[in-house]
Amino acid sequence: MSELLNKIDETLAVIREKSDKEYSVGIVLGTGLGGLVTDIEVEFELDYSELPNFVHSTVESHKGKLIFGTLSGKNVVVMQGRFHFYEGYTMQEITYPIRLMKKLGVKSLFVSNACGGLNPLYRRGDLMIMNDHINLLGDNPLIGKNEDEFGPRFPDMSEPYNYELIELAEKVALENKIKVHQGSYVAVSGPNLETKAEYRFLRTIGADVVGMSTVPECIVANHMGIRVLGMSIITDECFPDSLKAVVLEEILEAARIAEPKMTKIIKDVIGKM
Repeated sequence: MSELLNKIDETLAVIREKSDKEYSVGIVLGTGLGGLVTDIEVEFELDYSELPNFVHSTVESHKGKLIFGTLSGKNVVVMQGRFHFYEGYTMQEITYPIRLMKKLGVKSLFVSNACGGLNPLYRRGDLMIMNDHINLLGDNPLIGKNEDEFGPRFPDMSEPYNYELIELAEKVALENKIKVHQGSYVAVSGPNLETKAEYRFLRTIGADVVGMSTVPECIVANHMGIRVLGMSIITDECFPDSLKAVVLEEILEAARIAEPKMTKIIKDVIGKM
């Protein structure tokens, strides 16, 4: 057995002391987006520090807990706080929880993030359903030995975000009169925000929003045959000709205001799956 599979078994053993259930839905909550947890009927939770082979979130707004319970009638496992490349972690460390989720029975993964809006039609506080992405992180979680048990050496990425889930999310948004966009997310390493010239470049290559996460988790989920729905909250407007300095508090405030709309969509999509 490979080192990765041995590590996953070690982490799984701690979880199985609490529950032997299968969890069909995985959720990754991004910057300032931990409030969904209040809607979960929590069975138990574990700090990342209690889980062998987990790294620790160093970002202020990420709680660092793995939460198990039910949401909209489905068994869910939720990351309240993710890991980022800019924290100094490897791609394999960042995506380790997604590998673990596969072993827990996850078939559908919901990933959320706070991001900057590049598309001139987007405004602070808007929601975007991800339908594609561009990886400019400079690395890939699949580099290295392929784990054949999880997926193929060269996984297809023609549908990184599941069309069926996107359609369902659009339907839920319409039913609840929630404005949503669909667009492409570009992932950059950070942690600094971008320059005006970089924003122009990112828009030119086809990105609608920019962030520092999500893409590694999506790649690994696709590698393992897990379908993905990605949602972004636009927390600041990245328009080069009218660019203003942004502070973290403003980003968190925008996420807090828009979060209930995103939470409603995720809850209803899970319930209708």
